[in-house]
Amino acid sequence: MICTHLNMKLFFIAFFVAISLVSHASALKQGQTCLFDKNCNDGLHCENCLISGNIRTRCTRKKPVIPTTVVLGLPFDRYSWLTTHNSYAKTGSNSKTRTTILAPECQQDSITNQLQQPAINVLKEVQAFLVSDPSAIVTLIIEDYVASPNGLTKLFDAAGLRPFWFPVSQMPKDGEDWPLIDDMIKQNQRLVVFTSRPDKEATEGIAYEWSYLVENQYGDRGMNAGMCPNRAESLPMNNRTRSLVLVNYFPDTPSSTEACKSNSAPLTDMVNTCRVVAGNRWPNYIAVDFYMRSDGGGSPAAVDMANGELICGCQSILDCKENSTVGDCRPPPGARIIKMANNTNSADVTCRPTKLLWLFGVLFLANTLF
Repeated sequence: MICTHLNMKLFFIAFFVAISLVSHASALKQGQTCLFDKNCNDGLHCENCLISGNIRTRCTRKKPVIPTTVVLGLPFDRYSWLTTHNSYAKTGSNSKTRTTILAPECQQDSITNQLQQPAINVLKEVQAFLVSDPSAIVTLIIEDYVASPNGLTKLFDAAGLRPFWFPVSQMPKDGEDWPLIDDMIKQNQRLVVFTSRPDKEATEGIAYEWSYLVENQYGDRGMNAGMCPNRAESLPMNNRTRSLVLVNYFPDTPSSTEACKSNSAPLTDMVNTCRVVAGNRWPNYIAVDFYMRSDGGGSPAAVDMANGELICGCQSILDCKENSTVGDCRPPPGARIIKMANNTNSADVTCRPTKLLWLFGVLFLANTLF
């Protein structure tokens, strides 16, 4: 018994010494074993991930590179953004009425954190974010169950979002490029809103989602390797009369454990599969559950890949090279504002850096809100 007790004491001493050493060691890089978030470099957090029956605790990415900190002056549809499915459905959160949100939990942090819970409160968070960051652009895609006349419009007006509205009349309907992001910001048209209701474009001026983008099948049926079928409401993925491409990759039933695996290599594989199916077009939106869950680069790395290909034809946005032809790639020494060669559409790319939001959410809105 004495020996056993001594061995246990030595074990716990060794354990706490190990924790102490890790806590005081230099910051860890992506993929290195960690114990706490504070062990990891900036932009990383310590994540437990169960893959192939093994638990891996590693420093993983939290967010992608904001592409406009690297390249300015391109149309809105020449960028890709990480997208949170059911953004409001944070694990363990309650609504403002102090009742539990009954929707499946799909995310692990608040909308406020994702941007930098009745619908009015969610939209007020978006309004506060747009006010606090005058260079941010936010996209909202709404799964719309509001049947009351002008109910959705009244909700946006009450939240103070009307001054930021990007008008549906300026959205391209035949596959043309969107306006330059610089112009959207200068004109304060920084809120792009889509609805799932086709009638509301005419009655309320809210863009019908599938008139402007193509989208793959969501849920379990959209997670078959090597396949990227279009969602029923969407035109085929390779239809070029729609300027924007949305790739969903999340199951019918949200699972933080499964998200860790899905948001790793399988997500990158699906982005590549959908790119081919969409006629060699990289997605503008990549929608996932539990976006910070992965075993390394995860969804941020997938978005960096899409932005690299969209912007400069390189494998990652970190490879985009200053004033080079498309495909002339090398890792830059650090993120910087650059002017793309032969970019005749932008008269001023030396203006202050702009930052577009890398997330959007699908909000479920019900008649009972009004």
